[in-house]
Amino acid sequence: MIGNLYRSRHAVAVVALLLLVACGAEQQELAQWMEQQRKEVKPSVQPILPPKKFNPQPYLVADAVEPFSSQKLTVAIKQEARQPNSLLTPEINRRPEPLESYPLDSVSMVGSVTKQNKPFALLKVDKLLYQVKLGDYLGQNYGKIIKITETDVSLREIVQDASGEWTERISSIQLQEKAR
Repeated sequence: MIGNLYRSRHAVAVVALLLLVACGAEQQELAQWMEQQRKEVKPSVQPILPPKKFNPQPYLVADAVEPFSSQKLTVAIKQEARQPNSLLTPEINRRPEPLESYPLDSVSMVGSVTKQNKPFALLKVDKLLYQVKLGDYLGQNYGKIIKITETDVSLREIVQDASGEWTERISSIQLQEKAR
């Protein structure tokens, strides 16, 4: 039995040796092929061009009006308001109301009440509750409340269209149901 074990180990060793010799022959062929490829292929590397000379230019518009400044926007709105048929004329000349500093998407309607047969809406902004009536202003586009119902507040806004003309649009704020 020990002899059989010795013979089987010997056979395994011989097979492993034959496999290594076969791998060595393939390695030699592979090395020859790679050497032949190196001799045949000549890389063509183009030389790198020298860098272009940098000529610094002085910044001349440092003292000019910034194109997105609030100063420039204010001037443009005032020029628009001076035109005789402008929708902005009455809006520019009045005192802004507190709710005009908030965008409409941050205002939510939470209820409505009627006092002396006049409708009022309850609006929530930044965790504060405001009571508004017809004619009050809210939103950043000169929004004037024109209608209050139990479920929504409608307002007329003045916005610029694609051609730069001021136009009216109707927006509304819907009553927000409390999630349970």
